[in-house]
Amino acid sequence: MVARTSFRNRIRRADARVIIGVVLVSISVAGVWAVVSAARQTSAVLTSARTIVVGETVEAADLRVVEVALGSADDIYAAPGALEPGGVATRTIPAGEFVPRAAVASPDDVEVTTVVVQTAGAVPGSVSPGTRVEVWSAPQRERGVFGEPRILVREATVRAVQAGDGLMAQQRSAAVELVVARTDVSAALAAVAAGDAVSVIPAAGGTR
Repeated sequence: MVARTSFRNRIRRADARVIIGVVLVSISVAGVWAVVSAARQTSAVLTSARTIVVGETVEAADLRVVEVALGSADDIYAAPGALEPGGVATRTIPAGEFVPRAAVASPDDVEVTTVVVQTAGAVPGSVSPGTRVEVWSAPQRERGVFGEPRILVREATVRAVQAGDGLMAQQRSAAVELVVARTDVSAALAAVAAGDAVSVIPAAGGTR
C-alpha cells in the first residue's frame, strides 16, 4: 500500500513538471512570435529625395514615401500628410534621410535668409549645397590692397555655388549663395558693398 502511494506521488510530480514545461515553452513561443510580429509592422514615412538646405521651402517633389519598421521612433519622423504646406527646413536634411517632424517648421519660426557673395578665390571642391562653412573677409584698404582676413560669418550653409565659365574663371572666383542668420546679413552685405575679399571655408562637421 505504501509503495503504491509513493508511486502515485511520483507520477503526480512528473505530471506537474511536464505541465510546467509545456507552459514555459508556450510562453517562450508567444514571446518570439510577438517580437517577430512587431518587426514586421511597418509605417509610411517621408524621406528627402535630394539634399534640402536649411531655410528652403520643402516641396512635395523633394520628398519620397517609404515603408519602414521604426518601432518606438515612429512618432519622430514625418508621415505622408503630416507636414504643413509651405514648411521650411530648420536644418539641412541630406538626401535619403528620414525627415524628422522637428526639421520642418513655419517660415515665421526660421530666423535665416540668403545672401550671395562673390569669392575672391576658388571655392574648395568639398563645398557643395548643404555644406556648413565659415565666411572670411579681408577688408579692402585701397584698390587692390587688402587688410588682414577676419571671420565675417561664423556659421553659414551653402545653398548653391555658381562658378565662372572655364578653368581660369573657376580658379579666380565663384558666386556662392549662402543661408545665414538674419543677424549676419548686415555685415555680409557691407563687405560685399565695400569690395572686400571674401572667402568661403568648410566648417568642422560638414553638413548640419
